[in-house]
Amino acid sequence: MNPSPLSRRSLLATGGAVVVAATATAAARPAVAAETKRPPVTPDEALRRLLHGNHRFVTGHSRHPHQSLNDLRRLAAGQHPFAILLGCADSRVTPELLFDQGLGDLFDNRVAGNIVDDLVLGSVEFAVEEFHSPLIVVLGHERCGAITATIDAIRSGGTAPGHIGTIVDSLRPIVQPVLGQPGDPVDNSVRANVRAQVRNMIERSPIIAERVHERALRVVGARYDLDTGHVTLVN
Repeated sequence: MNPSPLSRRSLLATGGAVVVAATATAAARPAVAAETKRPPVTPDEALRRLLHGNHRFVTGHSRHPHQSLNDLRRLAAGQHPFAILLGCADSRVTPELLFDQGLGDLFDNRVAGNIVDDLVLGSVEFAVEEFHSPLIVVLGHERCGAITATIDAIRSGGTAPGHIGTIVDSLRPIVQPVLGQPGDPVDNSVRANVRAQVRNMIERSPIIAERVHERALRVVGARYDLDTGHVTLVN
């Protein structure tokens, strides 16, 4: 006795499901490609791309865009970063990783305590003038060592060794006023510092202030959570 064949209806149903799934996957590919290939032209688009990348990072779905040898060769002739980052030099807070970006996407400036001094400001202004990037992000992070060192120096009345004292002296006027606030003093200071550095950029740089006034540029503050990988905006 021959085995009974699958009904024509079940075959059609199964085939239809495969076609639908394949069609949905194919339809999703252009959207993914568009997000990584089309450069953001507005501050809001640039910020969305960073936050979407951070979501991929924390959910384990990083795409690692623009990291191939072809990208390396393509970018050798020039760069067009869509965002300028001022972040801490902490080895755990690498913008390309936590925002799931690649070569040529971000113009990174990293220094302990994400402090805006004249050298950093000149670097950021260069990127604004040269690349017309629509977004600047000042990125602080949880349990920042520079902030902790500043709090320790204030509370002990001591000084930091070597040139670390330069960092502490820069952060002291920002950290001191928030030490009496409720909550965690380090995290309160991290957020206060992010806000202060955003203000410093706009107030000290006519180049940045003009672009912000024209709404061609946005300067935002953010905080990176070492425990979860999430980036949240600091208002």
